[in-house]
Amino acid sequence: MTSSSAAANNSPQPFLNTMPPASFSWQITLAEKVIAITGANRGIGLGIAEVCLANSAKVVFSLDITEPGDDFKALAEKFPNRFEYVQTNVTEEASIEKAINTIVEKTGRIDGLVANAGMTKHQPALNFEKPELQKLFDLNVFGAYFCANIVARKFIDLGIKGSIVMTSSMTSYRPNRAAPSAPYGATKAAVRNMCHTLAMEWSKHGIRVNSISPGFVKTAMTYYVETAPDWNLKMQYYGGMPRLADPRELGGAYVYLLSDAASYTTGIDIPVAGIVGAW
Repeated sequence: MTSSSAAANNSPQPFLNTMPPASFSWQITLAEKVIAITGANRGIGLGIAEVCLANSAKVVFSLDITEPGDDFKALAEKFPNRFEYVQTNVTEEASIEKAINTIVEKTGRIDGLVANAGMTKHQPALNFEKPELQKLFDLNVFGAYFCANIVARKFIDLGIKGSIVMTSSMTSYRPNRAAPSAPYGATKAAVRNMCHTLAMEWSKHGIRVNSISPGFVKTAMTYYVETAPDWNLKMQYYGGMPRLADPRELGGAYVYLLSDAASYTTGIDIPVAGIVGAW
């Protein structure tokens, strides 16, 4: 045996220890898992949190810059001691790191992250100025990137084969004709593309990275969609689901990607798009 072949045989083989054990449970569940969701005090994040809790997540932490409102408090009462809030500014690395450390100090672990916090602004491209673009990219792209990196390092430190799921958008695939925003679509395309490369880089650690691309979802940020004067007319021709989604209707896709049942699912995007997919 040559020295080069011996070295090859003795080199680390990190992929081997990512296989499910013989005792693996193939049930789609988040039992005993600690999940962090950015921007979960309301809207899509809150809906994801509810579905995670309904699927037996041990604890779900909302990492949000705003104080919890009535909707958050109602869900926390529905799932006592299982839904908590950690104030976090996801555009600041120090704030994210402090939040993740707080979670690990409280629970001893973290199993999944949903990088969901984001914002939108709908107006013609010619009307955007640089400060507005910077704000969108800081939150939607850099925030997701910082969260993923900090959590990945924590997974590696703890020896946890964790899951990261980012919220992209159907606007990462095609224009939103009802409410165009070239910069918003660009941020979400960046998020979706970023997941593919992070999945490739971190698979050797057993870390999975995926994204979800919602269509129109009924939240405080999309109230204007159904009030548009031509909404009913559009629904006659678009096909697909002629309505907006309840945020909880996205949750099953997130639960699957966060669960151990998705142990061989990484680097993909799942559209949960209803009518938008048919536009």
